[in-house]
Amino acid sequence: MTLSGHPYPHSIAGGPVATTEPPSMGGGNVGPTSEDLLLFGAGRHHGIHHFLGARLDSTGCTFRVWAPAAREVSVIGEFNRWDPDRHPLSPSNSGIWSGRVPGAEHGQCYKYRIVTRAGVRLDKADPMALATEEPPATASRLWAVDYRWGDAEWMADRARRHTTSSPISIYEVHLGSWRYEPNGYRGLAHQLADHLDRTGFTHVELLPVMEHPFYGSWGYQTLSYFAPTARYGRPEDLMYLIDVLHQRGYGVLLDWVPSHFPTDAHGLARFDGSHLYEHADPRLGFHPDWKSAIFNYDRFEVRSFLASSARFWLDVYHADGLRVDAVASMLYRDYSRSDGQWIPNEDGGNENFGAISLLQGLNRRLSPEQPGIMTVAEESTAWPGVSRPVDEGGLGFGYKWDMGWMNDTLGYIDRDPVHRRWHHDDLTFRMIYAFNENFVLPLSHDEVVHGKGSLLSRQPGDRWRQFAGLRLLYGYQYGMPGKKLLFMGSELAMDGEWHHEQELPWGLLEFEPHRGVFDWVAHLNLLYREEPALHLADCRPEGFQWIIADDSDNSVVAFLRRSGHHHRPILAVCNFTPVPRHHYRIGVPLDGPWIELANSDAKEYGGSGVINPPIKAVADPVHGQPYSISITVPPLATCILAPERTDDPVSTPSPYSHDRESTLGSPPAR
Repeated sequence: MTLSGHPYPHSIAGGPVATTEPPSMGGGNVGPTSEDLLLFGAGRHHGIHHFLGARLDSTGCTFRVWAPAAREVSVIGEFNRWDPDRHPLSPSNSGIWSGRVPGAEHGQCYKYRIVTRAGVRLDKADPMALATEEPPATASRLWAVDYRWGDAEWMADRARRHTTSSPISIYEVHLGSWRYEPNGYRGLAHQLADHLDRTGFTHVELLPVMEHPFYGSWGYQTLSYFAPTARYGRPEDLMYLIDVLHQRGYGVLLDWVPSHFPTDAHGLARFDGSHLYEHADPRLGFHPDWKSAIFNYDRFEVRSFLASSARFWLDVYHADGLRVDAVASMLYRDYSRSDGQWIPNEDGGNENFGAISLLQGLNRRLSPEQPGIMTVAEESTAWPGVSRPVDEGGLGFGYKWDMGWMNDTLGYIDRDPVHRRWHHDDLTFRMIYAFNENFVLPLSHDEVVHGKGSLLSRQPGDRWRQFAGLRLLYGYQYGMPGKKLLFMGSELAMDGEWHHEQELPWGLLEFEPHRGVFDWVAHLNLLYREEPALHLADCRPEGFQWIIADDSDNSVVAFLRRSGHHHRPILAVCNFTPVPRHHYRIGVPLDGPWIELANSDAKEYGGSGVINPPIKAVADPVHGQPYSISITVPPLATCILAPERTDDPVSTPSPYSHDRESTLGSPPAR
């Protein structure tokens, strides 16, 4: 997509090398065609940003805003000293008001002065703005985005990296508190890429970078669905960050919030004096938990607005995917509501058909048009087929967060080890449904805020047990089938909760126990990428087999991961008590030597050093396997083992392995 527009020269000194022509955005004076208007009104337009909003050209700017219930609309800004009488806009039958301001320039602030049918005057930011003032200021800015990308190689190859058989481990980041950086997006770009080099994650997921008035919402109270927050820089600076990560080999997912929006006076709520974007009935249009407005998904133009926003971040910002927030609140009309506080649908049920149609239409269209993009649903219920194709009756997402695994696992971890034996099914229940969806296993920001403590502080016992328990938790997560997600700071073993106003405590890495956790996470990411059995069948039942699921007395589980091909199987053994289990016999499918690929109790990671030398499998059938090994299971630890070689010589490395030297069998260098 290339549109003519106001040039914005962009230097990338010290950054990526440009290899493609720059797509422009925000320039030109092309109005909507009759087909555009038809699709917009039918809820099937995925590109309304091409004709709505402020469009700069060499002599000024054309403005178009959808406000069908307004009596009068004018544009006010720095170009006319905020005088509403200078530049009135003209209405049309489509509800779109338009007009031109000669001499308006890139970077100037503006708003729309809307006079409602009741005569009330409203000053509203542009819903289609490409840039904004930095909050708490609320004006939109005229912007012609013009950036020269250098990530052509990544974009051409990313589809291979995003299949369900690819290793996907996601580092969830809130940019403002990851590291204080006065140069914002641009200053963070190489620092973040360097950190990913050290930790081995394959992707970054950014908490919403769309402009939001309240910083304490972490971006989840979005108001500007086409503008990145100005807190960290210009639109081109965010593009630079994404470009750097792509050229360094890392994918970028963006959190996106189509579920609700805040009711700030300058925003979308009662935009033209009517309930334009939100549902008029509070039983459908007001969220009782978040005190925010809920989009009217039954209004087709609102569907086009949201679908265009999603497409915009993928097209214009080269995002590799969207993690859609609070999907459950969209799907159910009675979400977080008591009887009498919600309205059934036309069939008498609680499903929100408009939201379902929006999500299905979005997923159905995005994947063919954007090869390799990922859509991930944060959906906390048992809604069927979230990650199944729309043609099969699903919602069409690529992945779904496994909130059940997260809740069960952390509930189990919170318990003192002496009581865990009575709650063993918290570990095993997940495998009943593990392949009903394509899952991501999240240990996200929501688990380290609001009084829950950090993942380290949630571990019971003394400090040694807390660190051991945290390493055990990560080892268990990486052994389980499903893609991985860790919130920033988890790799540092933070003592306290995350707070959006505070930089991560990077100084913790000066202390051995914290460095041990950091190295353990890096080693798990390396192992996950380089052992095909740990990722090729992440979303298929042939990729998992219980070996020991019923040893509740010892709180031990053991399971095999398989690739579904000829690669060697991987055995994960987890001991959720602080008692080592000596001479513990485990069934295995192959004879010959078995070696430990990883052990969270190794001294390199801060453990007690209970490790296993190479072990020869013997013909002593147990657990339904033809051979068995006898090992010492370390206390509060995960150990991961594999046969030294397989019977089949066609044991090839995964085509998705990261381009770095393998160090399996030894801890990562510090």
